Amino acid sequence: MAGRQRLTPGRAKNLVGVAKVVAPALIPVVAPLAVRAAALVSDRYDVFRARRLGVPVAELARYSGKGARLHARIAGFAKALEEVRDAEFARVANERLAQLAAAVQAAERMPTSRRRAAHRAVDADLGALESELLKRLGVA
Repeated sequence: MAGRQRLTPGRAKNLVGVAKVVAPALIPVVAPLAVRAAALVSDRYDVFRARRLGVPVAELARYSGKGARLHARIAGFAKALEEVRDAEFARVANERLAQLAAAVQAAERMPTSRRRAAHRAVDADLGALESELLKRLGVA
C-alpha cells in the first residue's frame, strides 16, 4: 500500500471538477469511435453466426430462434434437392422437409425439454434424409 494515495473527499471533489471540464471535450471525440467499434463487433458477430449456420450473412435474419440451425439445414437440403434427378424422391423429400420445418417452428413455443426432444427427432430425420440424398448423388 506504500505509494498509493487514499481517495479523500477533497481529492474526490477535485477529480469531479476535472471530469466536468475534460468530459465535454472528450465526448465528441470518443463517441464516434465507440459507435464504430460497436458496429464492427456487431458485424463480426453476424459473420460468426452465419458461418456457424452455414448461410450467407445476407440470409442470417431468416434463421433465428432456438431452431435456427435446423431451419438452415432444412433450407440447405432443399437447395441440394434441386440437383437430384429422381423426381419422385425430390417430391417426397420436399414434403418431408415441409413437415420438419413446421415441427421446428412449433417447437419454438414448447418448454425446453420438449423442444430439445423435438429438435433431436428432426435432427435424426434430417440425418436420414441427407444420407439418402448422398447415396442418390453417388457420394455415399
